[in-house]
Amino acid sequence: MSRDYQLNYSLQKPPLFNVTLRERKARTITLVCRDYLKTDDLSALSLLDVGSSSGIIDNYLADHFGQVTGIDIDEAGMQHARSTFTKPNLQFKQDDAMQLDMAEASVDVVVCSHVYEHVPDAHTMFREIHRVLRPGGFCYFSGQNRLMIQEPHYKLPFLSLLPRPLAHYYMRLAGKGRYYHEKHVSYWALKKMVADFAIVDYSWRVIAEPHRFGVDYMLQPGTFKHRLASLVARYARWATPHIWILEKPAV
Repeated sequence: MSRDYQLNYSLQKPPLFNVTLRERKARTITLVCRDYLKTDDLSALSLLDVGSSSGIIDNYLADHFGQVTGIDIDEAGMQHARSTFTKPNLQFKQDDAMQLDMAEASVDVVVCSHVYEHVPDAHTMFREIHRVLRPGGFCYFSGQNRLMIQEPHYKLPFLSLLPRPLAHYYMRLAGKGRYYHEKHVSYWALKKMVADFAIVDYSWRVIAEPHRFGVDYMLQPGTFKHRLASLVARYARWATPHIWILEKPAV
């Protein structure tokens, strides 16, 4: 995977600057963390967002966590974040998720939201997340897996299921670009990537209670879509998007 694809990613994706959409994601992150910790007070915790992009999510999180650092290899995204959001407990740094410029065991919470598929080596990224987390800390992880009908970045059916050469050809045929850079993996491969962590699976909980976790704008309770998604999430977790809390052992 070319790093050039990452260096100006935000310039290729206007939704990354959509305040409403990004704050919705930030609200879900906050609500899941509160539920996991069983407290509304997150102010004693330091947080690192791996893949900060435009900074909108981190600006929201800074109203709830004690110290928030957003990092991204995307220079344009980091420039926008630094020039737009200023809070005493918020900072942005251009940094590489596969080689974090942070000390070992230096942060309480890491956010890795829909990032792993954009990184050349997600195994290395997860090792770095594990390294910088304090013992007993955790990572909020969210992401798609390869087994999905419609690829979310390009809205092309079955794109993620194709072998890489065919996926590149499909992209060109559809006029969506020359290369399919994203590297989604299956549920089982993803679990192997995070084998150093204990997984607390919030995927089905978020789908079952969309209002509680702030996703009712996507899943209206009581609708056919919601009932179907709830069944799939409970009995076929390999087929759903994932929201996991990844726990680093305390000792």
